[in-house]
Amino acid sequence: MAKIMIGKYEGSIYPEGNGYTGALELGFDPNGKRKRLKRKGRTKTEVRDKLKEAAKDLESGIKSSATYTVADAVEDWLAKGLKGRDANTVTTNRGLADKHVIPLIGKTKIKDLRADDVDEWLDGLTGNLSTRSLQAVHSILKRAIRQAQARDRVVRNVAELVTTPKGRAGRPSKALTLEQATAVLKAARSSRLHAYVVLSLMIGIRTEEARALQWQHVVAWEEEGDAWRPVGTAGFDHERFAVYVWRSVRAHGDTKTKTSRRTLELPDDAVDALRRLHVRQASERLKAGLVWQDGDLVFCTRTGRALSPANVRREFRRITQVAGIGENWTPRELRHSFVSIMSDSGVRIETIADLVGHAGTAVTEKVYRHQLRPVINEGAATMNTVFGRGRSA
Repeated sequence: MAKIMIGKYEGSIYPEGNGYTGALELGFDPNGKRKRLKRKGRTKTEVRDKLKEAAKDLESGIKSSATYTVADAVEDWLAKGLKGRDANTVTTNRGLADKHVIPLIGKTKIKDLRADDVDEWLDGLTGNLSTRSLQAVHSILKRAIRQAQARDRVVRNVAELVTTPKGRAGRPSKALTLEQATAVLKAARSSRLHAYVVLSLMIGIRTEEARALQWQHVVAWEEEGDAWRPVGTAGFDHERFAVYVWRSVRAHGDTKTKTSRRTLELPDDAVDALRRLHVRQASERLKAGLVWQDGDLVFCTRTGRALSPANVRREFRRITQVAGIGENWTPRELRHSFVSIMSDSGVRIETIADLVGHAGTAVTEKVYRHQLRPVINEGAATMNTVFGRGRSA
């Protein structure tokens, strides 16, 4: 068994089984045990090449095994790189990784991954994913390899060297016309989501804000006390009502931005819907008994649990189908519809930006440009007029 030198390491290659085994001498561990690095192959040349690669990794500080794959790196990142993140974020990343990363590029050994491999993988997804989704799956790969770099498993992050291509065009958001909005409100009356739909359409809150809304933040104006008080203690026998949009289902319960925190007076139809919901929910709470989970949520299941986004989308599609406008609608388009109706009714863009929680008009104009028509007036009062309620807020 002849001795060889691979870089600064002494080693040997010898027959074993149906091929050859190569070993590099790495000295001794603290307990005096001999340390050797081994590689196997069918020929001496193959084994020598593997030893050279291993020696190169040792000198660069890399300690990735020869079998460590992209899938391994992604799984490690999903397990360690998302600690403390919102549960929905973890679920979304897991879903994208399981569908678009691991099955398609996961078998590649991470030390063998090249920029061309990443390019080909992303190009193969352009016909199926939107640009935003492509950016998301590319980001998963980049962050997984970045974590592998931090743990000395790979030298370069080749995914960082690749530009995300453009994907297929996503479906642009749209807005309900007044006629369609009226039909949706009518169709929603028989649904558990009735108050959810009314509130989303009539005050323009985000779906994530609606799902996190608590009864303590639904308030009535008490003339005698000259103050807003939660309807849980003040009741619904008052003239004016509002909601504090202070929470969302995002991590830590924060709204999207600081300027998203706002107080919105409620139009009459929204108050009526919330009043009926409050009564129904009290009945469901009694029926559920000890099973009830008290999170003080305005919109919840029959046992008090938070609504899942998927169930909200499914039920909203059923409502739009009953309304006769098809199923190709999403709950977030109620917010777009709010902007459209307010603009058509003469509300200034500055006021609309305040109502939907934007820091200025730039985002309002960019995101809702197809729904905007600049002119004059205000929120709850406008909705009362548009939907046939006479009292000004």
